[in-house]
Amino acid sequence: MAQRAFTSHPLVVRRVTVRRIEEITPRMRRIVVGGEGLGETVVDGHTHRAFAAPGFDDHIKLIFAADGDLDSALPIQLPHGIEWTAAENRLARDYTPRWVDAEAGEMALDFVLHGDGPAASWAQAAAIGDELCFVGPKSSLRLPEELDWIALIADETGLPAVGRFLDERPTDAAAHVLLLVEDDAARQELSLRPGDTVTWVTAPGGDAAALEEAVRNLALPADGEGYAWAAAESRALLPVRRYLQRERGLAKDRLNITGYWHAETVSMGDDASAPEIPPVVEPASPVPWLVVRAAVRLGVVDALADGPLPLSTLAARLGVAPRSLEALRGILTSAEVIAGDVDALSLGRFGEELLEEHHREEFDGLEAEAVLALRDLDHALREGVSPWQRAYGDSLAAQAQTDAAHVETLVEDAGRLAYLLDGFVANPMWDEVAHLLIVGPGAPAVLGAFEDGGRGGIDIALHESGLVRDAIVEDAGGSATVWDGRLVDVAVAALALAHRTDAEAVALLDELAPHTSRLILLESSRPDALSPDAEEHQVVGFAMTGAPFRSTERLGELAAAAGWTWERAEPLGWGIEATVLVRA
Repeated sequence: MAQRAFTSHPLVVRRVTVRRIEEITPRMRRIVVGGEGLGETVVDGHTHRAFAAPGFDDHIKLIFAADGDLDSALPIQLPHGIEWTAAENRLARDYTPRWVDAEAGEMALDFVLHGDGPAASWAQAAAIGDELCFVGPKSSLRLPEELDWIALIADETGLPAVGRFLDERPTDAAAHVLLLVEDDAARQELSLRPGDTVTWVTAPGGDAAALEEAVRNLALPADGEGYAWAAAESRALLPVRRYLQRERGLAKDRLNITGYWHAETVSMGDDASAPEIPPVVEPASPVPWLVVRAAVRLGVVDALADGPLPLSTLAARLGVAPRSLEALRGILTSAEVIAGDVDALSLGRFGEELLEEHHREEFDGLEAEAVLALRDLDHALREGVSPWQRAYGDSLAAQAQTDAAHVETLVEDAGRLAYLLDGFVANPMWDEVAHLLIVGPGAPAVLGAFEDGGRGGIDIALHESGLVRDAIVEDAGGSATVWDGRLVDVAVAALALAHRTDAEAVALLDELAPHTSRLILLESSRPDALSPDAEEHQVVGFAMTGAPFRSTERLGELAAAAGWTWERAEPLGWGIEATVLVRA
C-alpha cells in the first residue's frame, strides 16, 4: 500500500491552564499552557492516552463559548473519538502548537494579536491560571521519504508552523522559506541551516498579488525531489497553487496548501487582520446553480485561468455560439464566476475558487448528479424508488460498477474513516483474528489503519463489485488480496451500504452471511452536527439511495432481513458508528 499522507490521532477533549505568557514580537504573543489534560487523562469516564502533536503543522481546535457556558459548547467524548453536537454558542479556531514538551506537560501557542476574533480576544486578556479547552490534532502530515528541498510559504498565521519545522526538522531537505508579514516588527529569529534560504516580504494580510509575486520570485531548485507547503489567507493561495502546479509542475502529492483564514470572516488560525471584503455568496437558486454547472462543464473556468479573454474568443475555444454565452454572462457575473466586460472577461472571486477540485464538485461530479436527480423527487417518493434510479434508470451502486469517476469520489469520500479508527484497530478482539474481509469504498482507509496499528499479521482480503473492487485493490498495492469466497473470522463493511439502496444493502449482507459469523458495519447513522450543511447532506444522500441516514435501529432491521442479529453499536465520531452483527 502506498505511503499514507498522514498519521491519524484519536480526538480527545482536553483542558489545560495558562502557565506562562511571552511577548515574541510586538504583534505575536506566546501562551504556554499545561496540566494533566496533556497527559494520560480521563474524560467522561473514558481513559485516553497522552496528548501528541508530532507534526510541524498539526492543528488543534480551540473551543470558546460566546455566552461563557463552555461546557455546553464542548463535543461529547466517546471512547475513541468525539461527537460534535449542535451548539449555537460554540466558537472554534484552529491553531498550530509552536512546540510541545511532553516531559514538562506543556504546549506553546502563538497568537497574532491584531484582531478581534474569539482566539485573539482570549489571548489578549489571558492570565496565569486561565482555562483553555481544545480537541485534536486529528492527524499529522507525513512528508515524502525522498525529498531534496522543501518550500515553506506562509503569512503571519503560518509562522508558528514554519518556526516549528525549522526547529525540529522533520526532513534534512534544504528549506526555502517565504514569509509575508504586515509589519517588519513581525519578523522573528529562525533556526536556519546551511543551504536554507529565507525571504521576508512586507504586505497586507490577504494580498494575493503580493503573495503570488513573492512566490514567483522565490529561487527554488530546478531539479531534485521537491515539496511545497503553504499557509495563508484562503483566496490569496489560489494563484500560488496554480503557479506551483501548472508552471512549476509539482504533483498533487508534492503540495500541501491550506487556507488558514478567510479575509471576510478572519477564521481559522491567528485571527489576523484583513480588509473588509464582502463575503462570497454561492448561488442558491436552481437557475444560477445550473448556469454555474454549465460554465464548469463547458470549460469557462479553465479557459480563463491563465488570463482575460474577449467573449468571442472564449466562445470559440468552448465551441459555443457567442450569443449563447452572452445569455449566461449576467448570471455568471452576479455569481462572481466571471468579471469584466465582453472585451476582457476574467475569473471572478468565485470563479477562482472553482479552479480547486473540491469547490467544483458541487457543480460537476457525484454530488451534482445527485442534486439533479432531485428534480423528480415527488415522483420518486410516490413510486418508492431512489431519486437516482428514477432519474438515471439504475441505482448508484449498479452504475458505480462501471463509472470510474463515481468510484473515485466514493473512495475519496470514504477516506474520512481513516481519522476515526485508531481505537477500533486497537481493540484486543483483533488479537484473535487471523482472516479478515473488508468490503466497501472505505476499504483503503480501514486497511491503512490496520497497517498503522501494527496489525500486519492478519490475512486481509478485499471484496466489492466492478470498478469499486478494482479501485480498492489497486489502492491496497499488494497489502491485501481479492477475496475468493473463503471463510473469514470477521468481515468489516466500510461505508459499503452508503451508496446502496435498502434492497442492495440486504443483498450484500446476505452475500456475506455464509462466509463469516461476525460482521462489523462502519456506517453514518446521522449527519455530522458540526457541518453547516447537515440538512442538505441528508437530502443528497437520500437522492443517491432512497434511504435517509440509517439509524442503528434501521441497520438492525436490514441485518435481520439477511439473517443477522444485532449485537451492539459503538459511536466512532462524526456521526459514524461501528455496528456489530453476529450469526448463530
